[in-house]
Amino acid sequence: MSRKYFAIYAETCFSSFGDRVKNWITINEPLQTAVNGYYTGVYAPGRREHSSNEPYLVAHHQLLAHAEAVSIYNKKYKDKQGGQIGLVVDCEWSEALSDRVEDRNATTRRLDFQLGWFLDPIYFGNYPETMREKLGDRLPKFSERHKELLKNSVDFIGLNHYTTRFVCHATDNREDNDFYRAASPWLYRVPWGIWKVLNYISMRYRNPPVYITENGMDDEEDGKSPFNQMLDDKLRVSYYRGYLAAVHQAIKDGPNVRGYFAWSLLDNFEWHLGYTKCFGLIYVDYKNGLTRHLKSSAYWFLQFLKAEGGKNLKLD
Repeated sequence: MSRKYFAIYAETCFSSFGDRVKNWITINEPLQTAVNGYYTGVYAPGRREHSSNEPYLVAHHQLLAHAEAVSIYNKKYKDKQGGQIGLVVDCEWSEALSDRVEDRNATTRRLDFQLGWFLDPIYFGNYPETMREKLGDRLPKFSERHKELLKNSVDFIGLNHYTTRFVCHATDNREDNDFYRAASPWLYRVPWGIWKVLNYISMRYRNPPVYITENGMDDEEDGKSPFNQMLDDKLRVSYYRGYLAAVHQAIKDGPNVRGYFAWSLLDNFEWHLGYTKCFGLIYVDYKNGLTRHLKSSAYWFLQFLKAEGGKNLKLD
């Protein structure tokens, strides 16, 4: 039933806005909805009661809803409106902590449970083998009709990437590393991770068009930091300089990167954390009429763009 209503919603958007909107994303970060909405429960709808199977059902139906929307667009609107449509996935690059076979296998599993969960059905017609082996009957199955509907149901992949994780085969949580951490405890500055994930997508999924739809880092908004300190975000400048250099290198290597979006233009309401995490290039003063102030990173980006996409700008 939810797929039916999503299809109605999607067609309403296509028919109402398609004469002006030429780039469509069906769903943003289906992984987060499935896992944090139905496993950890920290995002809406906050469910944890059936966490052993609900995340996989939710992901399955999001994929089918995506495919239904794409089918409608391709059959009724694409030729007439001249647009394109895709899906946005989020992925932290996974790097093996050592050369041990167990660690390399754990790294592969993690990528399968992030990227492969949503892209393998689109490109290969089924979930990754590792997921099918580990989950058994908890993982829903696709009918032949669903496989056909999902097949190549993207014109592009949207990639949300922020950080990298070092992965090992272990029963305890090991977070030690030498990389700078942003305000969020999960977000480390590891620029080469985006280079690796772009090359991985290129090799595994036949080099599809990729738009980097989110990339950035956050500061803490605790109400105590001096105003000038919030504007002088040198660490964010360093983050973007490193990540854009890595994207530039990936493009030279061959991945079909079509565009890049910094996350974000403005400080925003960040999931369940509200206004306490600031990702923006532009500072929003919530205490004084929501006035906007350019941060150092905004001025850096201005110079970067003036330099013809960074052609004459040295990137570390």
